[in-house]
Amino acid sequence: MKRTIKYYRIIWLQHDLPAGLSVFLVALPLCLGIALASGAPLYAGLLSGIIGGLVVSLISGSPLAVSGPAAGLTTLVAASIISLGDYKIFLLAVMIAGLFQLLLGILKLGTIANYFPSSVIKGMLAAIGIILISKQIPLAIGYDQPDFWTSGFPQLFSPDNFLGTIDNFNHHITRGALLITFISLIILVLLQQPFAKKLKVIPAPLLVVIVGIITNILFTDATSNFSLKPTQLVNIPSNIFASITFPDFSKLFSTTEIWKDGIIIGLLATLETLLCIEAVDKLDKRNRITPVNRELIAQGIGNMTCGLFGAIPITAVVVRGAANVDAGGRTKFSAFTHGLFLLIAVLLFPFLLNKIPYASLAAILLVTGYNLTKPKLFRNMWSLGWKQFIPFLITILVILSSDLLIGVSIGLLVSIYFIIQNNFKAEYKITKSTQHDIETYIIKLNSNVTFLNKVKLRKALDEIPEYSVLIIDGSESNFIDYDILEIVSEYHNKAHNKHIELHLKGIEKVNITALH
Repeated sequence: MKRTIKYYRIIWLQHDLPAGLSVFLVALPLCLGIALASGAPLYAGLLSGIIGGLVVSLISGSPLAVSGPAAGLTTLVAASIISLGDYKIFLLAVMIAGLFQLLLGILKLGTIANYFPSSVIKGMLAAIGIILISKQIPLAIGYDQPDFWTSGFPQLFSPDNFLGTIDNFNHHITRGALLITFISLIILVLLQQPFAKKLKVIPAPLLVVIVGIITNILFTDATSNFSLKPTQLVNIPSNIFASITFPDFSKLFSTTEIWKDGIIIGLLATLETLLCIEAVDKLDKRNRITPVNRELIAQGIGNMTCGLFGAIPITAVVVRGAANVDAGGRTKFSAFTHGLFLLIAVLLFPFLLNKIPYASLAAILLVTGYNLTKPKLFRNMWSLGWKQFIPFLITILVILSSDLLIGVSIGLLVSIYFIIQNNFKAEYKITKSTQHDIETYIIKLNSNVTFLNKVKLRKALDEIPEYSVLIIDGSESNFIDYDILEIVSEYHNKAHNKHIELHLKGIEKVNITALH
């Protein structure tokens, strides 16, 4: 026992402590930025990071995944907070999302992500990236009017939200914010280049935040017109635990909207977590596989805790997980350590956090949004063909013009349409030959023939001419639906009336008298 404790202490000191510190430096600005993009109190993002580190990591079976607030949920969270009208009510939806994930894990439904086509998931994430970029533009340019544009992507181009503000831009844009955003974007872009790998002593998001703070201090010391207003800096209470908002349980059954939003958030958080877990497991040099059902239980408990303590929902996050792997994390204690550092920062250094410009966070989120919707992604989906590109594009367009649930649902329907269409084409193969002046037709059924193939098969049988030989071959089929067997049996009973000699191979006749 003592040897085991000593071993893990050495592993923690040599690997997990420095990795946890590195992940903390990446996660801190992202927690703030994602809370900002979600329209939630900034401290809610920090609380999510703390819960993801201290609670989820201990329950999860993943040695390297790190949980916290995710960019993929920002659109949904922002829309839910607005539609429910009260942050206390929104927290109920977060708890319902956690309960939904917990049930999925208990019922061992961790394979749910496999039932969503890749094209739809990629389209969903690309649409979220586009919305994330659009929502950060006001902060990135220092626009200090809260109604720059409201929810709903098409409204960006309406006169009330865009054209009507053009004339007033000079009165509301802060040149200092623009400059900080510009410098931040240059840093983020340069540090993503291959030649900059050796320069990554400090994580790019943290470097951007530090540069933003120093730049604004220089502006202020020089009494420049470029200095930022107090409203353009992060504002976290000195004691966030005294400022925590708790859910209003009296409103739990006041509207079905709470339950609907909770289940949608839970479903999206589940998809994002499972996709992240798969990606992080591929990065693990020790080839460890995360138990997905246990992960959903951990995420469910984590999100229920988030809802209870006023935090925004969490998922496992690829950026944090990849940072953990790059920093040499070995066990789940690296994720726990990152949560511990977040807690210490919130308790001891809130005054430092309040010097961070919103423009720095906006720049980080602009790059995050771009990474979700890169032109390369669109080119790749196009190269895969129409059956992948059309569901991908339709998912994006519908999400941008309506909401995430409708977009994903229609994307799924389009994908299902292509699956059914493909199934129709692959149902059977007909060959024709002539033997002794008699036309012989062979209908060879493919591996799986379902009720979806009924219409075309019936039509093909009706087109077989009189005084011919027909062979229906199902010997290589793994599955033939009862509906197909019924059609073949009916045709067998009537073939002699058309003077057709019918032979069945690997197909059993069924009793169809019950139909009459």
